[in-house]
Amino acid sequence: MLDLPVPSQENDFYETHIQLLLQSYQQLLGKPLLEQSANMALGRQVYEADFALLSHNTAADPVFNYANRTAQDLFELSWPEFIGMPSRFSAEPVNREERERLLNQVTSQGYIDNYSGVRIAKSGKRFLIERAVVWNVHDSAQRYVGQAACFSDWRLLP
Repeated sequence: MLDLPVPSQENDFYETHIQLLLQSYQQLLGKPLLEQSANMALGRQVYEADFALLSHNTAADPVFNYANRTAQDLFELSWPEFIGMPSRFSAEPVNREERERLLNQVTSQGYIDNYSGVRIAKSGKRFLIERAVVWNVHDSAQRYVGQAACFSDWRLLP
């Protein structure tokens, strides 16, 4: 597991990382991920957003390096459980090949904006995410640093 602080604490990694997530989204999709509030720090606004936002790094077996509160609640994982977990574990084994195809498509296209797929929470509850946006994240020098996903639409499956 990575030893990273919870994003609500002041730290340079998350301030920079959140900026990269938002800038990459804006650059690829031509619109902001969220309207920034003058009344709330950007990191807190993203962490407490009503949509799920996750990202993983560029490791051979990518691990999550960010998950906002909505994502943590949906996947039933605490921050320490989420961060450093291989992102493939967000899908059941039967759905991992489909997930891998999706990530390869994002790598080649830059983003997709209408992904749907089944994911699994820690308790075993399955849920369908719909209309998810998945995009490549680049740093200020346009180096690839990972991928991110956000979605507002999901429903529990029987």
